[in-house]
Amino acid sequence: MSQKKSQAPKRSLGSKALIAVPFLWLVIFFLAPFFIVFKISLSEVAVAIPPYLPTFDLAQGWAGFIEALSGFSFENYIWLTEDDLYWKSYLSSAQIALISTLITLVVGYPIAYGMARSPKEWRPTLLMLVILPFWTSFLIRVYAWIGILKNEGLLNQLLLALGVINEPLVIMNTNLAVYIGIVYSYLPFLVLPLYASLEKLDMSLLEAAEDLGCPPWKAFWKITLPLSIPGVVAGCFLVFIPAVGEFVIPDLLGGSNTLMIGKTLWVEFFSNRDWPVSSAVAVILLLILVVPIVLFQNHQQKLAEMQS
Repeated sequence: MSQKKSQAPKRSLGSKALIAVPFLWLVIFFLAPFFIVFKISLSEVAVAIPPYLPTFDLAQGWAGFIEALSGFSFENYIWLTEDDLYWKSYLSSAQIALISTLITLVVGYPIAYGMARSPKEWRPTLLMLVILPFWTSFLIRVYAWIGILKNEGLLNQLLLALGVINEPLVIMNTNLAVYIGIVYSYLPFLVLPLYASLEKLDMSLLEAAEDLGCPPWKAFWKITLPLSIPGVVAGCFLVFIPAVGEFVIPDLLGGSNTLMIGKTLWVEFFSNRDWPVSSAVAVILLLILVVPIVLFQNHQQKLAEMQS
């Protein structure tokens, strides 16, 4: 008995250490950078290195720390509400990300459904084809779309050769090119969780519905689609969240009228050298993305507790 009692704390300590590893990772690589960015967002721009004031000077001790805290303010956040460029960037980014997510869902659901209903020996090959684009650099894939969508690109040449159009289509430097780039780049992020959800679907439910005289389309709406909602939600989050802050695709494929918060953030940080304002933009963007996810997770947890 004494040996068992002595071994119990060791197992408890090991489990706590195992749990502490991911929490420590989040503290070092998420919370710490977030608080640094939040601290910069409360500062003011200055011609200095780093280009903001105040900064903490450990040599001044506690008095210097208090003096630095007194220099913080929320003026940068107030400035974001007064300049319509920023809230228009947020709204435009949310709109582009939402439309892109819906298009990705429309394109990705049939792909995931076909993969889940295909013979088991074909599924690994189909799964490899979905993740195959990840083997190539993201930047190179976006540059490839420039060669496809520009006026002298492959798409216009093909349509002209087939006689579908009489003059080249203007796709580059438009929001349409941004939608194409986002859907192509983030399609695997929606297909993979959706495929995982559809693959676990109990086919006996569909067989029972068929035996009871339920048409296939009605069985899909009543059984398949509701049971695949967790995969749909997970995939939409994986597409929508990075699409909101996307910079490379709108910068390379979009035009000057394409307004997204990632592009605005880059201009503030590198061109205007206004680190405090750009940090405030980043903090608000993070809150916009994190708060809905936390609320959704709490809602899902409450539903799981009610069902149990």
